[in-house]
Amino acid sequence: MFIFEKAPFGSCHASTLVETEPGRLLAAWFGGKSEGAKDVKIWASRFDGQRWSEPEVLAEEPGQPCWNPVLFLSQSGKLFFWYKAGPSPMTWTGFVRTSTDRGKTWSKPEALPAGLLGPIRAKPIQLADGTILAGSSVESYRAWAGWVERSSDDGKTWQRFGPINVPGHPYGLIQPTLFVTKDQRIVALCRSRDLGKICQAESKDGGQTWSPAKPTELPNPNSGIDVVKTSKGDLVLIYNHTSIGRSPLNLAISSDDGQTWKPLDKLETILGEYSYPAIIQGSDGLLHYTYTWNRTHIKYGKREAKLS
Repeated sequence: MFIFEKAPFGSCHASTLVETEPGRLLAAWFGGKSEGAKDVKIWASRFDGQRWSEPEVLAEEPGQPCWNPVLFLSQSGKLFFWYKAGPSPMTWTGFVRTSTDRGKTWSKPEALPAGLLGPIRAKPIQLADGTILAGSSVESYRAWAGWVERSSDDGKTWQRFGPINVPGHPYGLIQPTLFVTKDQRIVALCRSRDLGKICQAESKDGGQTWSPAKPTELPNPNSGIDVVKTSKGDLVLIYNHTSIGRSPLNLAISSDDGQTWKPLDKLETILGEYSYPAIIQGSDGLLHYTYTWNRTHIKYGKREAKLS
Protein backbone atom coordinates (compact mmCIF):
# COMPACT_ATOMS: atom_id res chain seq x y z
CA MET A 1 0.00 0.00 0.00
CA PHE A 2 1.34 3.44 -0.93
CA ILE A 3 0.77 6.15 1.67
CA PHE A 4 -0.17 8.58 -1.12
CA GLU A 5 -1.03 8.18 -4.80
CA LYS A 6 -0.31 11.75 -5.90
CA ALA A 7 1.77 14.33 -4.08
CA PRO A 8 2.92 17.96 -4.40
CA PHE A 9 6.58 16.87 -4.67
CA GLY A 10 8.56 14.99 -7.26
CA SER A 11 10.84 13.02 -4.97
CA CYS A 12 10.60 11.61 -1.44
CA HIS A 13 12.81 9.62 0.90
CA ALA A 14 13.69 8.65 4.49
CA SER A 15 10.41 7.76 6.17
CA THR A 16 9.77 7.35 9.89
CA LEU A 17 6.81 5.71 11.60
CA VAL A 18 5.14 5.77 15.03
CA GLU A 19 1.90 4.49 16.54
CA THR A 20 0.29 7.47 18.25
CA GLU A 21 -2.72 5.57 19.62
CA PRO A 22 -3.83 1.94 19.25
CA GLY A 23 -4.42 1.37 15.54
CA ARG A 24 -3.42 4.90 14.54
CA LEU A 25 -0.12 5.63 12.82
CA LEU A 26 1.83 8.73 11.88
CA ALA A 27 4.45 8.64 9.13
CA ALA A 28 6.82 11.40 8.00
CA TRP A 29 9.48 11.76 5.28
CA PHE A 30 11.27 14.45 3.30
CA GLY A 31 10.03 15.49 -0.11
CA GLY A 32 10.68 18.08 -2.80
CA LYS A 33 12.21 18.43 -6.25
CA SER A 34 15.11 16.14 -5.36
CA GLU A 35 17.23 15.24 -2.33
CA GLY A 36 19.10 18.34 -1.18
CA ALA A 37 16.99 20.80 -3.21
CA LYS A 38 16.04 24.01 -1.42
CA ASP A 39 12.32 23.22 -1.63
CA VAL A 40 12.60 19.95 0.33
CA LYS A 41 10.26 19.91 3.35
CA ILE A 42 9.18 17.33 5.91
CA TRP A 43 5.80 15.87 5.05
CA ALA A 44 3.49 13.72 7.16
CA SER A 45 0.44 11.51 6.80
CA ARG A 46 -1.87 9.91 9.36
CA PHE A 47 -3.40 6.44 9.24
CA ASP A 48 -6.75 6.01 11.00
CA GLY A 49 -6.90 2.25 10.63
CA GLN A 50 -8.52 2.43 7.18
CA ARG A 51 -6.69 4.95 5.04
CA TRP A 52 -3.78 7.39 4.99
CA SER A 53 -4.51 11.13 4.97
CA GLU A 54 -3.28 13.50 2.29
CA PRO A 55 0.34 14.61 2.89
CA GLU A 56 0.78 17.81 4.89
CA VAL A 57 3.87 19.85 5.70
CA LEU A 58 5.22 19.18 9.18
CA ALA A 59 8.42 21.24 8.95
CA GLU A 60 10.29 23.52 6.56
CA GLU A 61 13.29 25.82 6.76
CA PRO A 62 13.07 28.52 4.06
CA GLY A 63 16.01 28.37 1.67
CA GLN A 64 17.37 25.15 3.17
CA PRO A 65 16.55 21.52 2.43
CA CYS A 66 15.19 19.35 5.25
CA TRP A 67 16.31 15.80 5.92
CA ASN A 68 15.73 12.56 7.86
CA PRO A 69 12.72 13.04 10.15
CA VAL A 70 12.41 10.76 13.20
CA LEU A 71 9.22 10.21 15.23
CA PHE A 72 9.22 8.71 18.73
CA LEU A 73 6.62 8.38 21.49
CA SER A 74 8.20 8.30 24.96
CA GLN A 75 6.89 6.40 27.99
CA SER A 76 5.47 9.67 29.34
CA GLY A 77 3.27 10.10 26.27
CA LYS A 78 5.35 12.92 24.79
CA LEU A 79 5.65 12.64 21.02
CA PHE A 80 8.98 13.79 19.57
CA PHE A 81 9.65 14.86 16.00
CA TRP A 82 13.28 15.47 15.06
CA TYR A 83 14.59 16.59 11.68
CA LYS A 84 17.66 18.20 10.15
CA ALA A 85 18.16 21.17 7.83
CA GLY A 86 21.11 22.48 5.87
CA PRO A 87 22.80 22.14 2.48
CA SER A 88 24.31 18.71 3.20
CA PRO A 89 24.84 16.19 6.04
CA MET A 90 28.19 17.86 6.75
CA THR A 91 26.41 21.15 7.55
CA TRP A 92 23.23 19.97 9.25
CA THR A 93 21.49 21.68 12.14
CA GLY A 94 19.21 19.45 14.19
CA PHE A 95 15.68 20.57 15.11
CA VAL A 96 13.00 19.15 17.40
CA ARG A 97 9.28 19.64 17.90
CA THR A 98 7.14 17.95 20.53
CA SER A 99 3.47 17.17 20.99
CA THR A 100 1.47 16.36 24.12
CA ASP A 101 -1.70 15.40 22.22
CA ARG A 102 -0.31 12.60 20.03
CA GLY A 103 0.52 14.83 17.09
CA LYS A 104 -2.63 16.91 16.79
CA THR A 105 -0.65 20.06 17.69
CA TRP A 106 3.09 20.70 17.90
CA SER A 107 5.50 23.02 19.66
CA LYS A 108 7.49 25.50 17.60
CA PRO A 109 10.69 24.14 16.01
CA GLU A 110 13.68 24.38 18.33
CA ALA A 111 17.26 24.19 17.08
CA LEU A 112 19.36 21.67 18.99
CA PRO A 113 22.60 22.85 20.63
CA ALA A 114 25.68 22.79 18.41
CA GLY A 115 27.20 19.32 18.49
CA LEU A 116 23.85 17.54 18.87
CA LEU A 117 21.81 16.35 15.90
CA GLY A 118 19.20 14.13 17.53
CA PRO A 119 18.45 10.63 16.23
CA ILE A 120 20.00 10.70 12.81
CA ARG A 121 17.65 8.31 11.01
CA ALA A 122 16.37 5.42 13.15
CA LYS A 123 14.00 5.73 16.09
CA PRO A 124 15.42 5.92 19.64
CA ILE A 125 14.87 3.28 22.31
CA GLN A 126 13.85 3.87 25.93
CA LEU A 127 15.28 1.83 28.77
CA ALA A 128 13.34 0.52 31.77
CA ASP A 129 14.61 3.41 33.92
CA GLY A 130 13.32 5.96 31.40
CA THR A 131 16.65 6.77 29.75
CA ILE A 132 16.24 7.53 26.05
CA LEU A 133 19.04 6.48 23.71
CA ALA A 134 19.17 7.89 20.18
CA GLY A 135 21.51 6.59 17.50
CA SER A 136 23.26 9.55 15.89
CA SER A 137 26.23 10.01 13.57
CA VAL A 138 28.48 12.58 11.95
CA GLU A 139 29.61 12.69 8.33
CA SER A 140 32.59 14.66 7.11
CA TYR A 141 34.17 14.52 3.69
CA ARG A 142 36.85 12.17 5.01
CA ALA A 143 35.35 10.35 7.97
CA TRP A 144 32.08 8.90 9.24
CA ALA A 145 31.34 7.80 12.81
CA GLY A 146 28.35 6.78 14.88
CA TRP A 147 27.40 8.32 18.23
CA VAL A 148 24.67 7.85 20.79
CA GLU A 149 22.80 10.76 22.33
CA ARG A 150 21.45 10.01 25.81
CA SER A 151 18.70 11.70 27.84
CA SER A 152 17.65 10.88 31.41
CA ASP A 153 15.00 13.61 31.67
CA ASP A 154 12.49 12.66 28.95
CA GLY A 155 14.32 14.49 26.19
CA LYS A 156 14.83 17.85 27.88
CA THR A 157 18.64 17.60 27.84
CA TRP A 158 21.06 15.31 26.05
CA GLN A 159 24.65 14.12 26.22
CA ARG A 160 26.57 12.59 23.33
CA PHE A 161 28.69 9.44 23.72
CA GLY A 162 31.09 7.79 21.29
CA PRO A 163 32.40 7.74 18.70
CA ILE A 164 31.44 4.32 17.41
CA ASN A 165 33.72 3.30 14.56
CA VAL A 166 35.51 0.42 12.90
CA PRO A 167 39.23 0.56 13.68
CA GLY A 168 41.22 1.36 10.56
CA HIS A 169 38.16 2.40 8.52
CA PRO A 170 37.55 6.18 8.78
CA TYR A 171 34.73 5.95 6.23
CA GLY A 172 33.22 3.29 8.46
CA LEU A 173 29.63 3.76 9.61
CA ILE A 174 26.65 5.98 10.35
CA GLN A 175 22.97 5.81 11.35
CA PRO A 176 22.92 3.39 14.31
CA THR A 177 19.73 1.51 15.12
CA LEU A 178 19.64 0.23 18.70
CA PHE A 179 18.28 -2.64 20.76
CA VAL A 180 18.66 -4.05 24.28
CA THR A 181 19.80 -7.65 24.80
CA LYS A 182 18.46 -10.08 27.38
CA ASP A 183 21.47 -9.34 29.63
CA GLN A 184 20.93 -5.56 29.26
CA ARG A 185 23.71 -4.76 26.82
CA ILE A 186 22.93 -2.06 24.26
CA VAL A 187 23.72 -3.09 20.69
CA ALA A 188 24.10 -0.70 17.77
CA LEU A 189 23.67 -1.99 14.23
CA CYS A 190 25.01 0.51 11.70
CA ARG A 191 25.02 1.31 8.02
CA SER A 192 28.53 1.01 6.60
CA ARG A 193 30.52 2.64 3.85
CA ASP A 194 33.08 0.70 1.77
CA LEU A 195 32.73 -2.38 4.00
CA GLY A 196 29.74 -4.09 2.38
CA LYS A 197 28.38 -5.31 5.73
CA ILE A 198 26.17 -4.12 8.57
CA CYS A 199 28.47 -3.25 11.47
CA GLN A 200 27.84 -3.90 15.15
CA ALA A 201 29.07 -2.40 18.43
CA GLU A 202 27.88 -2.81 22.00
CA SER A 203 27.73 -0.96 25.31
CA LYS A 204 27.66 -2.53 28.77
CA ASP A 205 26.96 0.71 30.66
CA GLY A 206 23.72 1.98 29.20
CA GLY A 207 25.21 3.60 26.11
CA GLN A 208 28.01 5.63 27.72
CA THR A 209 30.98 3.67 26.39
CA TRP A 210 31.14 1.54 23.25
CA SER A 211 33.19 -1.34 21.95
CA PRO A 212 34.92 -1.00 18.58
CA ALA A 213 32.48 -1.85 15.82
CA LYS A 214 32.99 -4.88 13.62
CA PRO A 215 31.34 -6.12 10.43
CA THR A 216 28.61 -8.76 10.79
CA GLU A 217 27.69 -11.38 8.20
CA LEU A 218 24.70 -9.29 7.05
CA PRO A 219 25.29 -7.39 3.79
CA ASN A 220 24.87 -3.62 3.53
CA PRO A 221 25.09 -1.49 0.36
CA ASN A 222 25.73 1.81 2.19
CA SER A 223 22.02 2.18 2.95
CA GLY A 224 19.87 2.70 6.03
CA ILE A 225 18.55 -0.11 8.24
CA ASP A 226 16.15 -0.39 11.17
CA VAL A 227 15.49 -2.97 13.87
CA VAL A 228 12.69 -3.56 16.37
CA LYS A 229 12.52 -5.82 19.40
CA THR A 230 9.15 -7.54 19.59
CA SER A 231 7.05 -8.19 22.66
CA LYS A 232 8.24 -11.83 22.56
CA GLY A 233 11.88 -10.74 22.63
CA ASP A 234 12.72 -11.48 19.00
CA LEU A 235 14.54 -8.94 16.84
CA VAL A 236 13.30 -8.07 13.37
CA LEU A 237 15.66 -6.26 11.00
CA ILE A 238 14.61 -4.50 7.80
CA TYR A 239 17.48 -3.97 5.36
CA ASN A 240 18.78 -4.36 1.82
CA HIS A 241 20.13 -7.90 1.59
CA THR A 242 22.92 -7.00 -0.83
CA SER A 243 26.27 -5.23 -0.83
CA ILE A 244 25.52 -3.35 -4.08
CA GLY A 245 22.40 -1.37 -4.97
CA ARG A 246 19.23 -0.91 -2.96
CA SER A 247 17.27 -3.99 -3.96
CA PRO A 248 16.19 -6.45 -2.64
CA LEU A 249 14.61 -5.22 0.61
CA ASN A 250 14.28 -7.96 3.21
CA LEU A 251 13.15 -8.77 6.73
CA ALA A 252 15.26 -11.01 8.95
CA ILE A 253 14.52 -12.33 12.44
CA SER A 254 16.76 -13.24 15.37
CA SER A 255 15.83 -15.01 18.60
CA ASP A 256 19.32 -14.88 20.12
CA ASP A 257 20.05 -11.15 20.50
CA GLY A 258 21.28 -10.77 16.94
CA GLN A 259 23.93 -13.49 17.00
CA THR A 260 22.20 -15.30 14.14
CA TRP A 261 19.52 -14.19 11.69
CA LYS A 262 16.94 -16.11 9.68
CA PRO A 263 15.10 -14.83 6.57
CA LEU A 264 11.59 -13.66 7.45
CA ASP A 265 10.26 -12.00 4.28
CA LYS A 266 11.27 -10.51 0.93
CA LEU A 267 9.45 -7.20 0.58
CA GLU A 268 10.90 -6.11 -2.77
CA THR A 269 12.91 -8.20 -5.20
CA ILE A 270 12.84 -6.50 -8.61
CA LEU A 271 15.41 -3.92 -9.73
CA GLY A 272 14.82 -0.48 -8.22
CA GLU A 273 15.47 1.55 -5.09
CA TYR A 274 13.71 0.27 -1.97
CA SER A 275 15.49 1.83 0.95
CA TYR A 276 15.65 3.79 4.20
CA PRO A 277 13.08 1.63 5.99
CA ALA A 278 11.38 2.16 9.35
CA ILE A 279 9.82 -0.64 11.39
CA ILE A 280 7.76 -0.81 14.61
CA GLN A 281 5.52 -3.31 16.35
CA GLY A 282 1.99 -2.03 16.83
CA SER A 283 -0.39 -2.60 19.72
CA ASP A 284 -2.02 -5.23 17.47
CA GLY A 285 1.18 -7.28 17.68
CA LEU A 286 1.89 -6.86 13.98
CA LEU A 287 5.00 -5.42 12.40
CA HIS A 288 4.33 -2.14 10.61
CA TYR A 289 6.92 -0.75 8.22
CA THR A 290 7.51 1.99 5.66
CA TYR A 291 10.23 2.53 3.09
CA THR A 292 11.24 4.55 0.05
CA TRP A 293 9.81 3.15 -3.18
CA ASN A 294 11.91 4.34 -6.14
CA ARG A 295 12.08 7.87 -4.65
CA THR A 296 8.53 8.54 -5.90
CA HIS A 297 6.46 7.04 -3.08
CA ILE A 298 6.56 5.92 0.53
CA LYS A 299 5.26 2.38 0.81
CA TYR A 300 3.56 0.94 3.90
CA GLY A 301 3.07 -2.68 4.87
CA LYS A 302 2.34 -4.94 7.83
CA ARG A 303 2.71 -8.60 8.71
CA GLU A 304 2.97 -10.99 11.65
CA ALA A 305 6.11 -10.81 13.76
CA LYS A 306 7.03 -14.46 13.33
CA LEU A 307 8.10 -17.03 10.79
CA SER A 308 5.21 -18.44 8.76
